[in-house]
Amino acid sequence: MEGKAQVGGEAQDATALESKTVVLGVTGGIAAYKAADVASLLIRSGAEVHVVMTEAATKFVAPLTFRTLSRNPVAVEMFSDSGEWNVRHVALAEKADVVVVAPATANVIGKVASGIADDLLTTVIMATRAPVLFVPSMNEAMYENPIFRANLDRLLALGYRAMEPGTGYLACGREGKGRMPDPREIVAEVRRILSCRRDLAGFTVIVTAGPTEEAIDPVRHISNRSSGKMGYALAEAARDRGAKVVLVSGPTALSDPAGVEVVRVRTAREMLDAVMGRLGGADAVIGAAAPADWRPASVAPRKLAKGDGPMTLELETCEDIIATAGKRKDGRVVVGFAAETHDLIEHAAAKLAAKNLDFIVANDVTRPGSGFGSDFNEVKLLFPDGRTESLPLMSKGELAHKILDRVAALLGEIQEM
Repeated sequence: MEGKAQVGGEAQDATALESKTVVLGVTGGIAAYKAADVASLLIRSGAEVHVVMTEAATKFVAPLTFRTLSRNPVAVEMFSDSGEWNVRHVALAEKADVVVVAPATANVIGKVASGIADDLLTTVIMATRAPVLFVPSMNEAMYENPIFRANLDRLLALGYRAMEPGTGYLACGREGKGRMPDPREIVAEVRRILSCRRDLAGFTVIVTAGPTEEAIDPVRHISNRSSGKMGYALAEAARDRGAKVVLVSGPTALSDPAGVEVVRVRTAREMLDAVMGRLGGADAVIGAAAPADWRPASVAPRKLAKGDGPMTLELETCEDIIATAGKRKDGRVVVGFAAETHDLIEHAAAKLAAKNLDFIVANDVTRPGSGFGSDFNEVKLLFPDGRTESLPLMSKGELAHKILDRVAALLGEIQEM
């Protein structure tokens, strides 16, 4: 694919950084030395880099290092005379296409979360309208501290972005979570932010993800093999394209996506209630979850004894969440998924019509390297006018954007009506 770079299994626009201005904030952590590699990689990718350092950061790396790499003055002091006529923090904030704080200490995250702007970097962050990406790096105990977590969660809820730190050997001599990610991963994240369209800004999207669990007794349940990865990828992609996202998730092992409202549920009935309770404010509903089709007709109040022979379990049909949303479209876009093992097109087409969907995403879960648990998927999109579009095997992150391309186009058509 010409013009694409492959990072973490997902194709990205290699030109996304060309002629873009990145303000790189460097704070006072031992990982500050890695920020030099971040600056170098950004510059080699075509970006213009302006570095803002806190006073503490200069104790770890000399400003001359960043000045040499970036070929631009390094800003440290709020009131130093830069020899320019403009207001320095405003000028930096306005010229930024993205602000990256790497490493981001607990101190700087706490200050920004509390609205404190008492140095040049926090003032630039306060004044910019560009996306801001924090790259936390600190001791594991600090990262897990509830005060820090609350500060980070507050920033994420406000639309700021953050990368997950790595796990490994820390500067304190312990093993744990808190390592600054590899500079290449940071640049890949910056590239992804800058290459993403904002065509869903102003829209609210509900995404369902994962399986549900239908109880047999207090310790046993009926479920399926859905990992939730496709739904989570859709939620993150919709967020990056500017949407307000509500992710209604069944039980998964996945972490909550940053900047997304996550509603955790367990049963199909709970998932239905969560979706329908938020339907009034939604512009689109994407049913990527695999809720159970059946549940036990009754739940035993105590653990059932194994016994010596077979047990007969009476089942009843669960609510069909995406079909219920399809019956109450009222100008919304409603998208469903069909995970099949045979007769893919026939089964998906029947669901498309029965559930009143705008289109359905169909995949054969028996194909190697695709479907449940995989990071990749190969699907067919079926539309009410009879069109079928085949999409080749790709990462679920890339597929999420392909699906959202169609959702955004449909929302645009609805707005024009």
